[in-house]
Amino acid sequence: MGKEGLRYAAKVDLEKPAAEQPQLHNRWHPDVPFAGKIKNNEVVKIQCVDWTGGQIGNNDSANDVRDVDLTKIHYLTGPFEIETAEPGDILLVEIQDVQPLQDQPWGFTGVFPKTNGGGFLDELYPDAAKAIWDFEGIFCSSRHIPGVRFAGLIHPGILGCAPSAEILAEWNRREAELITACAHLDRDVAIPPTPQNVHAGSADAAIKEKVGREGARTIPGRPEHGGNCDIKNLSRGSKVYLPVHVQGAKFSVGDLHFSQGDGEISFCGAIEMAGEITLKFSVMKGGMSKLGLKSPIYMPGPVEPQFGPGRYIYFEGFSVDEHGKQHYMDATVAYRQTCLRAIEYLRRFGYDDYQIYLLLSCAPVQGHLAGMVDIPNACTTLGVPMDIFEFDISPGAEVKKLDLGCCAKAS
Repeated sequence: MGKEGLRYAAKVDLEKPAAEQPQLHNRWHPDVPFAGKIKNNEVVKIQCVDWTGGQIGNNDSANDVRDVDLTKIHYLTGPFEIETAEPGDILLVEIQDVQPLQDQPWGFTGVFPKTNGGGFLDELYPDAAKAIWDFEGIFCSSRHIPGVRFAGLIHPGILGCAPSAEILAEWNRREAELITACAHLDRDVAIPPTPQNVHAGSADAAIKEKVGREGARTIPGRPEHGGNCDIKNLSRGSKVYLPVHVQGAKFSVGDLHFSQGDGEISFCGAIEMAGEITLKFSVMKGGMSKLGLKSPIYMPGPVEPQFGPGRYIYFEGFSVDEHGKQHYMDATVAYRQTCLRAIEYLRRFGYDDYQIYLLLSCAPVQGHLAGMVDIPNACTTLGVPMDIFEFDISPGAEVKKLDLGCCAKAS
């Protein structure tokens, strides 16, 4: 008789609202109740909804991206009690597999409007747009961005352990301080706790109210625990070392991606999907002290799309913005310029700017800090793999402007 299959620590229901599923939550808080228990050294499967909880549909309109409710995101599966884990330990999480759910073999990439979430290039591209991607085994393609097909480097956008009450208070303190300091800017710089649409798993009314009042939004990654780091190389075979701050670790995972480029520049920039992840959990007693860790570390796995030597075009960007203003060693300005150079290059083949913006967000592009010492200009690079295209985009190619349609737009 063969071995029994792996245990599901949690499953999700795509037909049921995410906010009604007790194994999900959308805030970081130490009082969110456990959704289940996992043994030390156990391997389990965990299912996840997409990060919006099913707000985005497989259609040809970006109205759903335009109107998405950002008080609901991200829906994470968990938190799980890891037996023997206690504050000061390290939780070693080995990612053995990640797959789309069989009942939903597609994902989406979105440009959020500047008035609702925005993105890295929202000053230039302020409107909502969307691309739907169909999964074909390890490959994906999109009717909204024709002419490209690539293998997905599939990974979780979010994994982490719950903060302690002290760490949560520190997050809220420093982010509130930033919001106050940047009140003169015409944009959100951080999102404070809000009770609107809080989901705290199976919590009773009193705990849910407390989580809504104090709980940290899941939008940013944070140094004490990782969280929403959106690291594309955190794929199958990777090992992640997470600091533990509460009894039982309270581990959560979600925001699964079929593929993503470095930077995930359009904010909803990965190929977002519902799926299931297979994880092994091991507790390293006293690991934070032994390893000298204040923040997570990871070791990437052996799985990555392969493009031969010389099969990337690398675009350079510097900390001089599109208005000609000089910035001092600003890598954010530099990377924005790097992305704009790639958009200018690729639009010659027939894509519109929004299609390229979406593609640079979700295709396996390589982003690097090239120089941070040569004042006043930081230098960043963006490597675009040429072989994801069905036509030649090399610098020596004859440019034939093709009819490549358009992505889904909002009405």
